[in-house]
Amino acid sequence: MSLRKNSEIKSIQGDEGTKIKQYFHPHNTLNGINYSIAQFTLIPGKKSKLHKISSSEIYYILEGSGNLVINEDSHNLEKDDSAYVPPNSKQFIKNTGSSDLRFLCIVEPAWKAEDEILLE
Repeated sequence: MSLRKNSEIKSIQGDEGTKIKQYFHPHNTLNGINYSIAQFTLIPGKKSKLHKISSSEIYYILEGSGNLVINEDSHNLEKDDSAYVPPNSKQFIKNTGSSDLRFLCIVEPAWKAEDEILLE
């Protein structure tokens, strides 16, 4: 079993403009999972950089509100909303609220730096 406590996970600054806490990834999980799950935070008015990743993703909003753009489609998301992002989709998310936007991102197969391309 692998146990990860939020209070013990250090945040890192993501290349795409977000603060990230990596919960589970094949490199830190004993039972050999094939996906990764991380918590992202964006402060009000900020957005992630336009990027694409070769894996599929699911965004799950923990708190705040934002606008997720997938290719040419725009989706307003609030707490407890979720969205599927197909592989190789151009995407970014913007915090449209007045408090931090926190969300989980589940990536399958697991996120790898070489699978992501920044487009701006």
